This record gives sequence, C-alpha cells and structure tokens, in this order.
Amino acid sequence: MLLFSFVIYYTSSLLIDCYCDSVTGKRNYTYMDAVGAYLGGFKVKVCGWIQYLNLFGVAIGYTIAASISMMAIERSNCFRKHGHKDPCHASSNMYMIIFGVTEIIFSQIPCFDQISWLSMVAAGMSFTYSSIGLALGIVQVVSNRGFKGSLTGVISIGSVTKMQKIWRSLQAVGEIAFVYSFSTTLFEIQGTIKAPPPHEAKVMKRATLISVAVTTLFYMLCGCMGYAAFGDATPGNLLTGGSGFYNLYWLLDIANAAIIIHLVGAYQVYCQPLFAFIESWANKQWPESEFISWEVIVPYWPSKTYSLSIFRLVWRTCFVITITIISMLLQFFDDVVGLLGALGFWPLTVYFPIEMYIVQKKVPKWSTRWVCLQMLSLACLVITIAAAAGSIAGVIGDLKVYKPFKPIT
Repeated sequence: MLLFSFVIYYTSSLLIDCYCDSVTGKRNYTYMDAVGAYLGGFKVKVCGWIQYLNLFGVAIGYTIAASISMMAIERSNCFRKHGHKDPCHASSNMYMIIFGVTEIIFSQIPCFDQISWLSMVAAGMSFTYSSIGLALGIVQVVSNRGFKGSLTGVISIGSVTKMQKIWRSLQAVGEIAFVYSFSTTLFEIQGTIKAPPPHEAKVMKRATLISVAVTTLFYMLCGCMGYAAFGDATPGNLLTGGSGFYNLYWLLDIANAAIIIHLVGAYQVYCQPLFAFIESWANKQWPESEFISWEVIVPYWPSKTYSLSIFRLVWRTCFVITITIISMLLQFFDDVVGLLGALGFWPLTVYFPIEMYIVQKKVPKWSTRWVCLQMLSLACLVITIAAAAGSIAGVIGDLKVYKPFKPIT
C-alpha cells in the first residue's frame, strides 16, 4: 500500500503538470485531451478505450458493492430478530435494481462541476464507515487480548493450497491498484479549481498529497487491524462479511448505510466523464439532430429551472440499466475489482502520465531521468501483469460454479 501510494502521488503530480501547456496556456479538460495534445495518433484511441472501459467496469463494481452492503443491513436485522444460527439468506438482485434506479435519478445531473455537493457527502460517508471499521477492529483486538494471524498470511486453513494463496495475493495487489486508480478523473477534478495557472497545479498537488496520505493511513489501519482482529478467518469486508460483530447491529447498519451513500456519489464521480464524452461525441456526429439537442425546461424552485435533455435522459438511463444487468450477471466482486485494478493501473496511472511528462519536459532519451522513469513504468507493468493473472485465476474459479442471475445470498 505504501509503494502504491508513493507511485500514485508521483505519477499524479506528473499528470497534473500536463493539464495546462506552460507555453500556449491551452488547457486539457479530459485525460484524452492531454494524451492527444502530447502523444497523439493511435495512443489517443488506445487511451480512450482503456479509460472508458475502466470507468464502465468501475460502475459495475460499485453496483455489486452497494448491493452487498444493502444485503448486510437486511441480514443484520434478521440476526437481531432470529439469532445468528439462522442463515438469513438475502437476494442481491433486488438491491442492485434499487441502486440502479437511484443512479438513474442522479445521472441526470448535467455535468461534473455540478456534483461537488454529492462528492463531499460521499467523502464524509467514506470517513464514517472507515472509522467504524477501524474502531471495531481495535475493539476486537482488545477483546482477543492480542493479535491474531501471522506474517506469512493464511496458514491454518487447510482448503487453501499454496497456488491458491499465490493467486489470492496477486489478486489483492490488483484490488489495491483499483482503489488507488483515480487518474481517469483527475483532469475533470482539476477543472473545477477556481485558481489561475500555475496556482491551480499547486492546489491540485497539495489536495492529491493530502488525499493519498489520508486514504493510505485509513487503508493501512483498517487492513492491519482487521487482520489482527480475526487472523486467517478475516472476511473480505469487515462490515459485510459476517465478521462476528453480532452485538453491534446498529453500528454495522450505520457503516453499511454510509458505504451505500458513498457509492452513490462515487458512481457519479467516475461516470460523469464517460457521460460527457459520449454526449460530446454525439453532438459532433449529429449536430442537426433534434433528438440530441432537444431540451425541456423544468422549474424546480421559485427562481430556478432545470434543463432536461431528452437524449441525456434516454442514453444515461440505458447506460445505468445495462450496468445493473451486467452486475446481476457478474456478482463476484473481489475478482472483478482486482481485474479492473490490474488492467487500468499501468496504462492510465503510470504509462501515459510518464510518457506525457517526457514529451512536455523534453526529457532526453537515455538520460538518467528518462531511464529512471522507464524503469518505474516497467516495474509497474510487471506488477500489473502479475495482478491480472491472479484476478483472472479468481474469475475462472468463480465461473466454474457460476449461474447467470443467481443472487448472492
């Protein structure tokens, strides 16, 4: 986690410098704009496909995660009423539909700079459930009167072979890469900063440093305390995995509600760039289309109105419905997240930022700086390939027992 945090902060700093051309002053409002300005050609198309497929996958992962937290609340209430000897089975499909309907409504927010309030609410919820998870881990350690687990990880569960342990470790690397991969929305966030260049770059770097430091601190504390609390029996999610906090149903419900609210906002933060790209492309392709340009003015406050775009309503609704259906088909969350993190980490977080920085700063080929940057890129590529292999192994294992639309219980 520490290594990933250092890499993501460094490459994000390189990326932030690519937002505005120091000579012409031209701004790159999207990741693809920057790749087009500095690298151009075929790399722009490659970047676009990887970036937007990654965002598409993130939406699937968030939908699955939200349904898991909703089920956790239902099961928590069931345990409270019937005791934890009752299996308290729950269906995830209905919760995915509820989450999808919610996202259809929020997806009608026109553009990225209008979801700042939703992003702040989501950030607050993130602190809430992280703090609860950390507190519960500490309480369990105190209750155990010591740390569980070992430095070498799973050793006492006989069903896990050495090869499975390797695959799971690599998959975990992919999951760590996933939670650190925010480069795809960095330019859109930077575009909302109300400061003239070069001050906006300084503000963005400071904000990135603080966010990476805080999230890494929480990741480290929650991960370490969770394992110290439950050892080899640690669930994948302390708040939803039946971790043993049976007497604190109300606190688990609060934490899972916070996760759901956080995911509602995070879904929009990651999908708004994809929405903007498709709508911009459609406007260029069919500039005379009434369906694309038709808007209905809807008053919603005495002095305020909302421009309801028919195209935006139809296409974003279809997008969310598609995401929801795919999520109902692919419900193995950990493996999906690990694979997404592995596939998106190297190209979007490392390779393109480094290549753009080299072009922008005119770093001489085979100079010390150039060699160091390429070594960093190569090392991250190796990590990406290894993590992808572990996640693919996990997906293959899930597919062996896979049944379409079979709900998580």
